[in-house]
Amino acid sequence: MIAKVEMLTNAQLEHIRQIVGEAFVTNELFHNWGTEEERRNDVLKYMGIYVDYVYRAGELYANENMTGFIGLEDSYHKPVWPQIRMIFKMLVKIRLSKVKSLLAFAKQISVSNERYAKQRHFEALMVCVDKNQQGKGIASELVRFAKEKADMEGIPLLFDTDMKAYAEMYQHFGCELYNSVKADNGVTRYSLCYRPDGQPEYNMIEKD
Repeated sequence: MIAKVEMLTNAQLEHIRQIVGEAFVTNELFHNWGTEEERRNDVLKYMGIYVDYVYRAGELYANENMTGFIGLEDSYHKPVWPQIRMIFKMLVKIRLSKVKSLLAFAKQISVSNERYAKQRHFEALMVCVDKNQQGKGIASELVRFAKEKADMEGIPLLFDTDMKAYAEMYQHFGCELYNSVKADNGVTRYSLCYRPDGQPEYNMIEKD
């Protein structure tokens, strides 16, 4: 059962930060931050700040064992203050050169979801499973939960990933790869969509 994460202690929140951070150390998004060992501390800091944002925005969900997490945001209800707080903490705690590299990447791939930007949709902010618990169907459970939320609201559900293997996983779970954008840093952003019954279909567009 997946439920919203609320009323966490500092220790519980730190535990989630560590699980999510370790899961993202190998993500292509951070490949120009150095080797996995060189970038580990900065990635842990970055993802810890991001986890705080998702949690304080009331958009963090987890399974009963707290081994799988998904951030789910309604595009019509994006919280402003948690976003401002997140940006401030990143500027203070992460080296400016690395923040700039992510911002440059974000600008280049900003068109990846332009087809859905003006209509209401759910966005999966992150999907993460404890590295020691992978292969047990937890990711499938998290995605199924998000799809059910999209079905209930009758709006698209979007997934973005910089990992080809994850894009293929989301396709396996019933999502359509409708766009891919390759940035100057060599990273490809894959955009996928799950549409409830009756939603229009789109052809995939590739941009380099």
